[in-house]
Amino acid sequence: MHADSILNDHDHHTHGHSHPNGLTRWLTTTNHKDIGTLYLCFSLAMFLFAGALAMLLRTELFQPGLQLFQPNVFNQLTTMHGLLMIFGAIMPAFVGFANWQIPLMIGAPDMAFPRLNNWSFWLLPAASVLLLGSFLAPGGAVSGGWTMYPPLYIQGGPAYDMTILAMHIMGLSSIMGSINIITTILNMRAPGMTLMKMPMFVWTWFITAYLLIAVMPVLASAVTMLLTDRHFGTHFFNAAGGGDPVMFQHIFWFFGHPEVYIMILPAFGILSTIIPTFSGKPLFGYTSMVYATASIAILSFIVWAHHMFTVGMPTAGQIFFMFSTMLIAVPTGVKVFNWIATMWQGAITFETPMLFAIAVVCLFTIGGFSGLVLAIVPVDIQLQDTYYVVAHFHYVLFSGAAMSIMGGVYYWLPKWTDRMYDERLGQWHFWLTTIAFNITFFPMHFTGLAGMPRRIPDYALQFADFNMISSIGSFVLGASQLLFLYTVVKCVRSGKPASGKPWEGADTLEWTLPSPLPYHTFETAPVVR
Repeated sequence: MHADSILNDHDHHTHGHSHPNGLTRWLTTTNHKDIGTLYLCFSLAMFLFAGALAMLLRTELFQPGLQLFQPNVFNQLTTMHGLLMIFGAIMPAFVGFANWQIPLMIGAPDMAFPRLNNWSFWLLPAASVLLLGSFLAPGGAVSGGWTMYPPLYIQGGPAYDMTILAMHIMGLSSIMGSINIITTILNMRAPGMTLMKMPMFVWTWFITAYLLIAVMPVLASAVTMLLTDRHFGTHFFNAAGGGDPVMFQHIFWFFGHPEVYIMILPAFGILSTIIPTFSGKPLFGYTSMVYATASIAILSFIVWAHHMFTVGMPTAGQIFFMFSTMLIAVPTGVKVFNWIATMWQGAITFETPMLFAIAVVCLFTIGGFSGLVLAIVPVDIQLQDTYYVVAHFHYVLFSGAAMSIMGGVYYWLPKWTDRMYDERLGQWHFWLTTIAFNITFFPMHFTGLAGMPRRIPDYALQFADFNMISSIGSFVLGASQLLFLYTVVKCVRSGKPASGKPWEGADTLEWTLPSPLPYHTFETAPVVR
C-alpha cells in the first residue's frame, strides 16, 4: 500500500461531509495526528501545572521552619505533583507520540479504532478535573502521597473518592489506548514490514501497551478495595477488621513497578530513533534491543516488593527481590551499551534532539546506579523514605522520561508542523534544563544519605544549605520550561519552513510519508489495500 493511495483513501472517506473546524473539529476528530496533538498539548499543560506545584514544595523547603504551608497542605501538594506528573504529563505525552508516529512508522492510514482513540483522549481532561477538584473538596486533596497508602484513607474526605474515580477513568483511557496501539501494530503494518523490521519506537510502545493492559486493572482493584473499605464496610486493609494494610502495598506496587517501566520504555524508543539519526549510523544491535526491551518488561513484574523492604517480609523474600531487581540492570545495560556503540565513530552532529538524547543516556544511567544502591536490602533499610529515593526516581523519571519527551518534541516538530524550531532557543532550553535539573536533584543524594526524610515540610538545620541549593535549582528548572513552551509556540506559529527531510540521517518511512493528512471522520472504516 503506497503513501499516495493512503491519502486518496482519506479523501474518499470524508464522503462529502463538510469539514468541521474550530472547537468541533477538536472535540470530534478521529484523525490520529489531531489526537496525538491533543495528547501532547494536554500533557504540556499538566507538566507546567504539576511543575508549579513542585516549585511551591521547594519554596516551603527553601529554609527550615514553616513558611508557606501547614504540613497537611504540603502533603496534598506532594500527592498532586506525583499523580499529575505520572498520569497527566508523562504518560499522555508518550501516548501522543504513539498516536502521531506509529501509523506513520508502520505505513498505516490511521489507528485501528479511530473513534475509540477520540474517547481515550477525552476521558483524560475529565479525570484531571476530578483530580484537581479534590483540592477544593472538604478536607482537601489526599495527603498520603501519590501512593495513597492505607490507613490514611480513613481520614480522607470526599477528595479521596474523587481521586479514586479519577484513577479509574485514567486507567480506562490507558487500557483503551493500549488495545488500539496493539491492534494497529499487529494488523495494519505495510506489506513487507515484519515485526523484526519495525522501528524501535514501535517496538517499545508495543511492549508498553501489553504492560498497561496487564497492570491497570491491578491499580483499579486496589483503589476499588479502598473505596469499599471507606463506604461499604469491608475491611480489606483495616487491621481492626482482619484486613492488612501491607496487602495494599503489595497490590499497589505490583501495578506501580511495571508502571515505572511504562514511563521509560517509550523514552528508550525515542532515544533509539534520535541517536542513529544524528550519529549517521543505523542502530547498533537492533535484535538485542528488542529482546532487552521485552526482558525489562517481563522482569518488571517480579521486582515489586523492592519498594517494601521495610515492611517485615521474610529474609528469603528480601533476597529474592534484591537479586531480581539487580537482574533488571542487565538488559538496561545492554541498551545503554548499544546507544553508545551507535554513536561510536559516527558522524555525530549536536542538534537539540541529540543533546537531549546524550543527556538522557548519561543522567538516566546515574538514576540506574542509585537504583542498584537502593536494591541492596540493608542499604535500602537505611535510605528508605529519604531524599536519596527522591533523587533516584527523579533521575529516572525527569532525566529519563521527561527529557526524552523534550528531545522527541524537538526531533519531530519539523515533521508535525512543516516548520523548524529556533535551534538557538532549543539549545538554551537544553542547557538550562540539564544544569538546573542537576543542581536541583544531585544534592538530594547527600541529604538523603545524611538521613533527611522525604514528604516532610520541615527539617533539621544541618540540611539547610543543600535544600537552598535544590530550591534555587528548581526555580531555574521551572522557569526554563517556559522557554520550552515559547520555543514550541514560536515554531508552530512562525517557524521557518522545514525541508522535506530536516535531519540528514532520517531515511525511515515516517519521514517519507507526507505530513499533514486531510481531515476525515471515518464514517466508514478505512480501506487498507
